[in-house]
Amino acid sequence: MGPCPFCAVVADPTRARVVHEDAHTLAFFPLTPATWGHTMVVPRVHSADIWEMGEEEVGHLTRSVLTVGRMLRSVLAPAGMNIINSAGRAATQTVFHTHVHLVPRHHGDPMGDFWPPREAPRDEAALDELADRLRTAGLA
Repeated sequence: MGPCPFCAVVADPTRARVVHEDAHTLAFFPLTPATWGHTMVVPRVHSADIWEMGEEEVGHLTRSVLTVGRMLRSVLAPAGMNIINSAGRAATQTVFHTHVHLVPRHHGDPMGDFWPPREAPRDEAALDELADRLRTAGLA
């Protein structure tokens, strides 16, 4: 798989346009932004995805996401913002170092609509059964 590109940026922040950093995280512009101001927040300590992180580390990451998101909102005044974390290949993760994308959005921007059509059939009994299973799993 090769060396981790985000660990390389953490080790040498001059490799990126860093917009925020603290003891636990680093935020910088990706090489190919989806929109103007698109920023990524990464933990300084390598983990392949968010599920490998402890709660305290996720808390640090989340606080930085909020800080950077507020900075973007203040400076760019976007109409909206996507906060995206992809975990695993099936979720379109391509760099296996936990990261969160902050994507400022404006109507008609190049990001477009990425949700599937909303016409999916609903199986109410299956949804009830899944909800019960999830509630039970939460008790374990």
